[in-house]
Amino acid sequence: MDVDAVSRQLLDGLGGRGNVLSNEACMTRLRVGVRDMSLVDLEAIGRVEGVMGVVEADTLQIVFGPGRVNRVLEAFSGLTGIARGSERMDASSLARQNKAQGKARHTGPVQAFLKRVANMFVPLLPGIIAAGLINGLANVVDHACGGALGGQWWYEGVRTMGWALFAYLPIFAGYNAAREFGGSPILGGIAGAVCVANPSMPLLGTYGGAQAILPMTGAVYNPAMGGLVAALLAGALSAGLERQVRKVMPSVIDTFATPLIVLVVGGIAIIAVLQPLGATLTQGVYAAMSFVYERLGVLGGFVLSAGFLPLVSVGMHQALTPIHVMLNDPSGPTGGINYLLPVLMMSGGGQVGAGIALFLKTGNERLRGYVRDSIAVGLLGVGEPLMYAVTLPLGRPFVTACLGAGVGGALATLFHIGTVSQGVSGLFGLLIVQPGQQLAYLVAMVAAYASGFALTWLFGVDEDRIDEVYGT
Repeated sequence: MDVDAVSRQLLDGLGGRGNVLSNEACMTRLRVGVRDMSLVDLEAIGRVEGVMGVVEADTLQIVFGPGRVNRVLEAFSGLTGIARGSERMDASSLARQNKAQGKARHTGPVQAFLKRVANMFVPLLPGIIAAGLINGLANVVDHACGGALGGQWWYEGVRTMGWALFAYLPIFAGYNAAREFGGSPILGGIAGAVCVANPSMPLLGTYGGAQAILPMTGAVYNPAMGGLVAALLAGALSAGLERQVRKVMPSVIDTFATPLIVLVVGGIAIIAVLQPLGATLTQGVYAAMSFVYERLGVLGGFVLSAGFLPLVSVGMHQALTPIHVMLNDPSGPTGGINYLLPVLMMSGGGQVGAGIALFLKTGNERLRGYVRDSIAVGLLGVGEPLMYAVTLPLGRPFVTACLGAGVGGALATLFHIGTVSQGVSGLFGLLIVQPGQQLAYLVAMVAAYASGFALTWLFGVDEDRIDEVYGT
């Protein structure tokens, strides 16, 4: 692919250099901010070599796939004269930015909630993934070596890094929650610390031979009772309380008085109200998951896996991130084993099977090219190119891919497959599957491939629709 030629064609389709305000790239997409959407020719952009799809959001997102997008960004940034990640700010672009912010404030409550969830957890994912892998690998090593490495300083040091994230995760959660809700992050972090089980906590100390008893429950305080949910609520409460106090606090004493009030009042509220509330919500989440996973069995696995791709297509899958974190917590009820993730990972398998069926059956060379470019990364768990460039635009293959994924999800439930971490999918999922379950995982994934293939081959290929979307 000639990235210079591609970049010039993109710039023409975007209305020229003066219409481009920003350029950035994520794993698969070139994200471009434009001044005037009426100057953009979406059909022309869609015909540019290598473009797998175009998504209209706050920015125009042009899907290229992993690897290619960074090469295109480098050439495109040179043409626009805008450094990667920066924005050309003038009066009109500032107006556009303010308009976008105003629009964001008036989006639906569900979308706003999911965006906040993502903002709170996405910064934590690198640590959660690494710590989960450390814990899982340590379990494998201990089992294989019979605990022979126990007591070795370097080995226990590595294990400590895996332990530390989950032991103090409420602090990080409270910190990010306060920041997301417009408060001082450090106050949210302190609020989250109240949810960390540490025997050195004064509230857990022994005084006169007895521990402090809470008047609300008549029992000793249990920091971990509300779990991660309580920490998130604590961070949000801290931010909200801080904003309200600052409205009435004289500026001359605001610097020290406001944080003091937030910690004192907020601390009492967290212990008396948010911890019990967090415990109730956490128990509700686990009860719902238990009902779907254990009571509904393979039917529940089918529904979860088949319904996951539609959630991904609209960005609602971010709502599951806190659930994955709780399931991978070694101190949680599942002992750090996530039984939900393998079920959802089968959704990528259904897409791969559907893509292969389309590639072998269609005569449309443009579609075949898109599938060829997308299938390899799809096998490795990156499903965006296949979904946005192939199955979703065609409609019917998207449905058959979802149904094929459901078969894999049903088997993942039947085999009771679990993972020790998160962050990878597809065949890379073998790296995080619980030791001894790799073969079962492969069987379920191959079933998703085969089911997505068969259903798409039989019911998902409509050449008229393909020619309508991709041209003849």
